[in-house]
Amino acid sequence: MTEFFSSDFFVGNRARLRQGHQSKAPIVITAHVSLQKAADEAYTFHQDRSFWYLTGIDQPSATLVMDADDEYIILPERGAVQDLFDGEFTDKTLQKLSGIATILSAQEGWKKLCATIKQTKRVATLAAGPAYIEVIGLYTNPARALLARKLKKIAPDVELTDIRPQLMQMRMIKQAPEIAAIQKAVDITVASIEDATTKVRMDAYEHEYELEAQFACGIRGRGAAGHSFSPIVAAGKNACTIHYMENNAPIGNNQLIVMDVGAEVAHYAADITRTVAKGEPTKRQIEVVNAVKEATEFGISLLKPGVTFADCEKQVRVFVGKKLRELGLTSDSSEASIRKYYPHAPHYLGLDVHDVGDYQVPLEPGMVLTIEPGIYIPEEGIGVRIEDDVLITTDGHKILSDRLPRAL
Repeated sequence: MTEFFSSDFFVGNRARLRQGHQSKAPIVITAHVSLQKAADEAYTFHQDRSFWYLTGIDQPSATLVMDADDEYIILPERGAVQDLFDGEFTDKTLQKLSGIATILSAQEGWKKLCATIKQTKRVATLAAGPAYIEVIGLYTNPARALLARKLKKIAPDVELTDIRPQLMQMRMIKQAPEIAAIQKAVDITVASIEDATTKVRMDAYEHEYELEAQFACGIRGRGAAGHSFSPIVAAGKNACTIHYMENNAPIGNNQLIVMDVGAEVAHYAADITRTVAKGEPTKRQIEVVNAVKEATEFGISLLKPGVTFADCEKQVRVFVGKKLRELGLTSDSSEASIRKYYPHAPHYLGLDVHDVGDYQVPLEPGMVLTIEPGIYIPEEGIGVRIEDDVLITTDGHKILSDRLPRAL
C-alpha cells in the first residue's frame, strides 16, 4: 500500500470531509466487523471502503471520531487469543498508517465519545443500508447498524445525520495515488489475461476453472492482493448468466468464453471483460462479438467532461438496439426488446468494483468508470461482453485498459 498511499492521503481526505461538514456534530464512522465463515473461522476481511478512505486502517471493529479539531481512533476490545492467532497491531502502526495521533482503548474512547454525544445530541455518520438487499439476495455487513444502535443507547434522543452523499462526492473524483493504484490493477489484469489466453493455453483448457486458475496465478504472481471480485469465466451458454461464478463447466471446441475479471491493488479495483474463443469461432459468433466491440468503442467515444454517465448509457443502449436489429434479434428498438438481450449497465470504478457515484451529474476529470455493453442470446448459446476501464481527463478520456485488444 505504501507504494501508492502515505498517511498524507488519509489526512487530506479527513481535512476535506471536515471542510464540507457544516455541522458542529462529531463525525463517527465505524469499520466493518468480521463475519463468520464456519465454526471459528472468519471470511476474509474486507474493510468498509469509506472507513479505509479516511484512515488507511484495515482492522475490524475500530471507530473513527472527528470532533472539532480533535480526532481519534477507538479500538475494539480484543483478547490475548485473538492477538495470538491473528497477530497484534500496535498504536504506533495505526498512527503511522492514518496520521491520527490519538489511539484509545474501547473503554477510554467510548467514555470520551459518550460525553461529547450527551452534550451535542447530534452525530454525523454513514447511515446503515437495509439488513437484507432483496433484489440481489444479499445480507449487508451489520457494522453501521450496530454503531447506530450503540449511539442511540448512549443518548436515545441523539440525531443521526447521514454523510454518505458528501463522501460519495469526494470518492467520485480520484486523486493521483488512486489513479496510479487503479492503473496498476488494470495493467496486472491485462497482462494476466494476455498470458492466460494464448492460443497454446486456450487449446489445452478443458474446463472453465483451468482458465480461471491461470488468471489467478497471473495476478498474484504480478503482485496483486487478489481478485477485485469473484472472477467470471463462462463458456458457451453459461455466458448468458451475467454473474455466472461456478466456473466449473467443460469448455467445448469452437465455444466463446466471457472472461470478466479484475485484480485488486492497494484496495483499488480493475474490472475488465474480454470474450475469447477456443478453436475456430463461427461466422455468427464473430458477428455478435463485432457488434459488441463496436458498441464498446462507441460508448467510450462519448466520454468527456460535461456529459452525464446516464446519458452516455442511454446512447449506448440505442446503439446496441440497432445492432440487435442487424443481427436479426429484434424488429423494434423498444426498451423491453433491448433489455432482453442487454440487461445490465456500466458503473463507476474505484475502491469498490461498483463504486459509489451519481449517474445524473456531469462527468468531471478524475472520475473512473467502465463501459461494458453485452449481447446475450440464450437460444443460440452465445453470450458476449467487452468491458474497458476509462479515466475522464480535462480534454476527454484515457482508456486505462486500451492495451488489451477487443477483437475476438
